[in-house]
Amino acid sequence: MSEGGAWQGNWLVRLYERVRERGFDSLTAFAEARPAVSLHALADELGEDDVAGVQVLRGLLTEAERRKQVTRFVRDVLVRLLSQHLPDGWPAVLDDSSRFTVAQVLAMWASFTPETHEKRVDQAGDTLLASPPPPGWRPLGPDDEFLRTLLPDEEV
Repeated sequence: MSEGGAWQGNWLVRLYERVRERGFDSLTAFAEARPAVSLHALADELGEDDVAGVQVLRGLLTEAERRKQVTRFVRDVLVRLLSQHLPDGWPAVLDDSSRFTVAQVLAMWASFTPETHEKRVDQAGDTLLASPPPPGWRPLGPDDEFLRTLLPDEEV
């Protein structure tokens, strides 16, 4: 299938069939078994030609809303973006190049955030820039201690 093939047919059914074929009962369980792996890489694993990262994102959000764990989902998305775009961890110095990459990650994070959490994500992004984590910081999952101080488990 072409890139548009991800949207052919019932993509949601296809997504969950692929998850079950891999021995998982939920998309969240599949993703949690692959911490800090990008949404794009998760989609490729489920179907390189017919599953898109945005479909994985949507499925994970739906499951998080059902479980009332949207804040944890939001932290998880940041972890996956940081892993993809800052594989060596948080930069020691925010020079022009690294500042752009960090800004890009924070902008993508905000764009992937449900409306209910937008304000908290904006505040967390501002905090990350004003008081950066230690150089090399690379959270390995949504329960990272520093991330939990930025975005505590308080559902809104």
